[in-house]
Amino acid sequence: MRCSLRCKFLLLFVLISAIALSSAFVLRGLVMRDFSKYLDGESQDRIQRVVALLEGGYEQNGGWQQNRLATDLAWALQLGIEVHLFDSSGQAVIDSEQAVSVLTPLMRRRVLDATGYDPRAVKTASVPYPLYLRGEEIGHLEAQVLDRVKEDYFVRSSNRVLLISVTILGLISIFAGIIASRRLTRPILELVDASDDIAGGDLSRRVNNSGNDEIGRLSQSFNSMAHGLEAQEKLRRTLLSNAAHELRTPLAIISGELEGMLDGFLPTDRNALQSLHDEARRLTAILDGVDELSLAESSTLSLHKEIIELKPYLSTIASRFERIIADKHAVILLDCPDNLRINADPDRLCQIIINLVSNSIKAIVSGGRITIIAFLDGDRICIEIADNGCGIPEEELPYIFERFYKGKNGGLGLGLTIVQELVTIHGGSVSIRSSVGSGTSFRVMLPCI
Repeated sequence: MRCSLRCKFLLLFVLISAIALSSAFVLRGLVMRDFSKYLDGESQDRIQRVVALLEGGYEQNGGWQQNRLATDLAWALQLGIEVHLFDSSGQAVIDSEQAVSVLTPLMRRRVLDATGYDPRAVKTASVPYPLYLRGEEIGHLEAQVLDRVKEDYFVRSSNRVLLISVTILGLISIFAGIIASRRLTRPILELVDASDDIAGGDLSRRVNNSGNDEIGRLSQSFNSMAHGLEAQEKLRRTLLSNAAHELRTPLAIISGELEGMLDGFLPTDRNALQSLHDEARRLTAILDGVDELSLAESSTLSLHKEIIELKPYLSTIASRFERIIADKHAVILLDCPDNLRINADPDRLCQIIINLVSNSIKAIVSGGRITIIAFLDGDRICIEIADNGCGIPEEELPYIFERFYKGKNGGLGLGLTIVQELVTIHGGSVSIRSSVGSGTSFRVMLPCI
């Protein structure tokens, strides 16, 4: 059975939690091992203190005296050590049970209450320890460590706390893993669904942008991609519509005039042939524009750069529009410093300037003004072409350089796209500022020499 991404995340969280919680048991085992060693060492220290006490009492009393030994063995019993004392011949002298029995009732009760001593309940094996005085063996004792009630209670309590903690933390980890897996996979699954919708043709689908992490940036990129695809689809439809319209008009004129000539309704004189020739040139210009855009976009245009004196170069281009400007009762102004030079392809740069000036001419009315300004901006040269025409609506500005985007001034929508491609090939950039009723300004930034 195929495991979903959410299931994989959950299993990963559970595995990490299991490893983290199991480390608590490993750590507990290590601690308990060291704790057991510590208790064994502590027991040995107490036994050695009992040995020293008995050896000192033997020396002080000049032998084994039961009434004195009873007190010593009671003290040993309170240290958790049961003692069976034997003399040098191996005869039993006294043990802890006998020592307790000879104590006063009050003392006996206190010892038993403090130790909980019961000879029948002692389960540990006895270990012999020889007793010496000045190098001579004076007897031996057999010591047994009493049950470690407090220590055992501590171990049981710690085990209980550990099990409860691991159970609670395990449940919390699983619950947190479920929540985290859902939160992590929700945007990914949304991206998957949105991708399926995009593949199915729904280019309007977008995803929620949640956060600034990698998934958030992926969502932003996806939305940008979807927006670009939707825009390209709109432009593609616009291309089909505009191309059909632009090509249909000259073809209809040519077809109509030829039919009129064949039927004898129109003369076949020079003017009629000139009209057919003009429409054929119009068709050729449209197809040349499409072909030139394809060349520019594929970067197959070869640039032949040379050093250009910018002021006379721009003045020559501006003079080409003097008659058209005069017919519109408008003016074209040039502002360029002397000795400003640029390294560019003169034909392609001319095409850039002409396309931009042509757009400005379409935008101005009688009494309008077009300004061509060139200046040095750092290590780049700025050429700005501005007009005081009708301007471009703000909602159209993002698409103004798109292929086949057709504004209200008509055309196939290739001029500005070609400008952008030619500027890019030169290593520059082009931008636009426009306001409806105030005019439009195109700024071309190109590398200087």
